[in-house]
Amino acid sequence: MMTPTRLNNRYQVIRDIGAGGFGQTFLVEDTQMPTQRRCVAKQLKPVTTNPQIFQLLQDRFAREAAILEELGEGNTQIPRLYAYFEEDGQFYLVQEWIEGETLTNRVEKGGKLSESTVREILVSLLRVLEFVHSQRIVHRDIKPDNIILRNSEGTPVLIDFGAVKETMGTVMNSSGNGTSSIVIGTPGFMPSEQAAGRPVYSSDLYSLGLTAIYLLTEKWPQELQTNHDTGEIVWRQYAPRISPSLATVLDKAIMSHPRDRFHTAREMLDALEARNSSSPAVAVAPVPPTVASVPPVAYGVPVTTVSAPPPNNQPPTVVSPPTSQPVDTTRSSGMGDWQKAMIIGGIIGTFVLFGLWITRPQPTPTNATASSETENSGSSPTPETSSNFAPVPSQSTPSTPSITSQEAVGLINNWLSAKSRIFAPPYDRQLAGRLTTGERYRTTMGSIDWLQNNSAYYEYLSYNVQPKRDIFLSGTQANIEVSITEDLILYVNGKVDSDRTTYGPNTQSYRFFFEWVGDSWKISNVQ
Repeated sequence: MMTPTRLNNRYQVIRDIGAGGFGQTFLVEDTQMPTQRRCVAKQLKPVTTNPQIFQLLQDRFAREAAILEELGEGNTQIPRLYAYFEEDGQFYLVQEWIEGETLTNRVEKGGKLSESTVREILVSLLRVLEFVHSQRIVHRDIKPDNIILRNSEGTPVLIDFGAVKETMGTVMNSSGNGTSSIVIGTPGFMPSEQAAGRPVYSSDLYSLGLTAIYLLTEKWPQELQTNHDTGEIVWRQYAPRISPSLATVLDKAIMSHPRDRFHTAREMLDALEARNSSSPAVAVAPVPPTVASVPPVAYGVPVTTVSAPPPNNQPPTVVSPPTSQPVDTTRSSGMGDWQKAMIIGGIIGTFVLFGLWITRPQPTPTNATASSETENSGSSPTPETSSNFAPVPSQSTPSTPSITSQEAVGLINNWLSAKSRIFAPPYDRQLAGRLTTGERYRTTMGSIDWLQNNSAYYEYLSYNVQPKRDIFLSGTQANIEVSITEDLILYVNGKVDSDRTTYGPNTQSYRFFFEWVGDSWKISNVQ
């Protein structure tokens, strides 16, 4: 698409700033202001050119622009709106230009941020979100790229609200009504209810929590694994020196279900600013060390923590809770009958527990043994004979790593989530290399080269993975057949490539191949 030289006969285009699925962004000068102040002009393209809904788009665009104006006037950490207009079938917003750098750029240049810095950013942004949510607005696209640290005083500024994007995604449904055809948000930073088109206020807190974790760990959400039993994101091992108080706040913010998160920005802010657990403002109870500890990682994947048996095969000791018996102040020494009875009872109880423990049923041979015998006999189990989601037999040495169907699907989810950064700006080759092997990485690099050379990129609206067979494991190689539903759009030179874009979700079957490289599983091929 050719870059315009002047917009609305007023804004002189200086240069392109970026492009995305909804249009382009330009740095412009306002020629009708004495200072010729610099602004940001956002060109927003409707996903459809249906003339029946063009008037609807104009009405919605005007309404959302009024909301942006109110937000910008009410908070200095939200860009002010200077103008909005429609020109040549395109919609434009002109907003305050924030001189500074995004949080993504800050981390890429300087590495992880300190805990104190991240706390300051969180506190500042939570106050902004408290204001935004009070206006009954959900931002829907909070991520490091959409937070700019202003050069003048270093305060974080929240940009790129999702409401106008949703308006640009309006299409005509089968009933003849205008409805949004796209999900607003960035995969990885977007919680499940938002991906389903039902964002709530805590959806923004989820995204903010993952943004803070990125600042502390340099890990994108798609690089983090999940706990097998709970499905919650595991990240603390990448920030071992973080204080338990901040870690607990972030853990609650990124819970998978909205009911388990902070419900308001004020609630999260109070928890973050609480000085000690006795303060009435504390919203999160301190977590005991056994709960707060990070699940151990075996062969690059987290494993479930279980209580170990007492050392030296000794039975567990049962400690009775203190009673509320009144103290007899007339005796200064010696033991009463009730004290002796308690001691004798404790000894008897210990022996009973010991007897039960040593006579416990012995474990039967594990699946790993059966699997080993099967392999030695030259007969390998087939996907058809194994039940879906059955765990792969665990191995005992790093030379024979294990992987379950759930873990394999998790790796595929990580890959699909990462594609929005690999096959679109910033074309993250390093991220591709961390998730795939050299062979697959070369293929990925070639795809990136083609996209960049052709001014092209993919926009991923949604995806879903369902296993069709149990995983097949052989040494350091594994593969699994899955069904993947993707909704994506290919843009070339700023326009939708209709020949290579399938509108709406498309479901296909794939077989993913994995290889154990170093200390983790990586995707080696897809067929």
